[in-house]
This record gives sequence, C-alpha cells and structure tokens, in this order.
Amino acid sequence: MRAITQKTAGGPEVLEIEDRPSPDLSHGEAVVKVKAAGINPVDIAVRGGFYPLLGEPPFTIGWDISGIVERASEGGRFKVGDEVFGLSRFPRQAAAYAEEAAISEDEFVRKPKTLDHNHAAALPLAGLTAWQGLVGAGGLKEGQRVLVHSGAGGVGHLAVQIAKARGAYVLATASAEKIDFVRSLGADEVIDYKASDFTKEARDIDIVFETIGGDHAAQSLKSLRKGGVLVSLLDPGEKTRAEAPALGVRVERISVVPDREGLEELVRLVETGKLTVHVEKTFPLEQAGKAHEFLGTRPKGKVVLAV
Repeated sequence: MRAITQKTAGGPEVLEIEDRPSPDLSHGEAVVKVKAAGINPVDIAVRGGFYPLLGEPPFTIGWDISGIVERASEGGRFKVGDEVFGLSRFPRQAAAYAEEAAISEDEFVRKPKTLDHNHAAALPLAGLTAWQGLVGAGGLKEGQRVLVHSGAGGVGHLAVQIAKARGAYVLATASAEKIDFVRSLGADEVIDYKASDFTKEARDIDIVFETIGGDHAAQSLKSLRKGGVLVSLLDPGEKTRAEAPALGVRVERISVVPDREGLEELVRLVETGKLTVHVEKTFPLEQAGKAHEFLGTRPKGKVVLAV
C-alpha cells in the first residue's frame, strides 16, 4: 500500500509518499481501506515539530479516517465490507494518511448513508472537539448564550451547529467574507472580529468556545456572565486562570479524545439534518503537502485527503 511519511520535522515539503506493507490485524481491531482522511491543524503542528505528540520522525500523521473494512477480528463489531469512520488512536499514531489503516473497533462507528466518505472523514476530530467542549466541559443547556470564536473554521462551524441544535442562542466571530457562511449555519449573531470588539458585542455569555489562542482567552472573560465557563482548545494562560475565580467564571482546557458515544450523537445530528460538514476542498493522497498549505490559508470548514 501507499502511505505518506516524513523523515524529519518541517514544512509541507517533508511529506513523502512511499510503499509499505499492509498493517497487521490484532484482536479488537479491523483493517480498513481508507477512502478519505481528514486534515486538522494538529496535523500541521505535529508535522512541523511544534507539537511532538509522536516523538521523533519517521512517522505518519493523521487521525480522521473513513473507509471500508477489509479484514475484521473474529467476533468483533464490524464485518468485511462495513463502511466505518472515526477518530483513530489519538493522540497516538494512527497513520491515517495511507491507503490502509488498522483501527480500534471501539473508536469507530458505521458511516451513515447521508455522509459520503469525504464528509465522514472531515467530522470526527473537529466534531468531537466541539461536542466534548460544549456538552462535556461546558455543560451546554437549552436557552444558554454561547459564543464560538472562529465560527467558520473546522471546529467552529461544527460548534455553531451543535450549540444551535442543543437549543442555544449562538453568537460567533468571523472575518467579513465568512459572515454569510456562518449565518447559514444557524448563528443568531455573527461578529466581524476585525471591525468590532467582540467583548462589547457579546455580553452575558454562558459558554465561550475559544479556538484561536493568543489573548482571546483573557479577553473572552469580559464576555462571560457570572457562573459562565470558558472552554479553550489551547492553553488559556496563567493570567486568565488567575482572574477567572474573582469573576465567578470557570476555565476549562480540553483536548479531544476518541469517543464512540459522542460520534454516535454527531451521527444522529447529521441524520436529522441538524449538522452539516462543510468540506472546502479535497486533495489526492500524494498531494498531502499541498493540502497542508491550503489549510494554512484558513479556509471555511474542512480539508480532506480523498484516498
């Protein structure tokens, strides 16, 4: 089979395609023919050596997989021919950028017919990040006011829809050219973060979902009402953590984990028409480097390798 590998950390050019043996099948696993692999910002960080989850190269990045079961464990959850998708092994090596991958059956679910493989591969890491952040860490309840930063991004565009589906009043930040897109996702208010101070536009917020970093976490404290929670995908910083208690708010730093039950909840939202995955562009496996370059331009939604 063909797979993307890298022998050193660096820019997109370090991603190379090579031939390697098909993966072995262990108990509790299945081997899938990968039809699509989702690309996420963490892929770029690991590739560049900024976030050394996998130690030193060589390794194969990627954690989002949608594919068809080629080999299955005896008595397992899946059978040959099943179409499945999931977040694989994160934060360990899953080697999603390949024509075949060994997956843990406990981390995958059957792909709904309403999603093709490209859109299914785009959903797990970003969708579970939004779900675990809003519903898990944030304790999202119907009627709450939610602010989603970068509402047009890979995680953000799903977070907007999940919050709306759970009955929240949703505000989101976006650049001017993406405002209409975020409105189409169901956001009640969209704030042009370049033209406005979001802390003045978004007030009395129950949950801030922070995806950007920098000083956004500290600034977001101004938007929260007493009893609110700041859910951050990146380190919010010691200053933010120190100031939060005096303001009567809580700060939660999250990192996504594989979650079959959460994925099944996302599937239910997809099947009822409450969640749509936006794939801005797909690339073939051998153009993984170009796909990373494109993701660096901050497109709407997700980018996918169509294997």
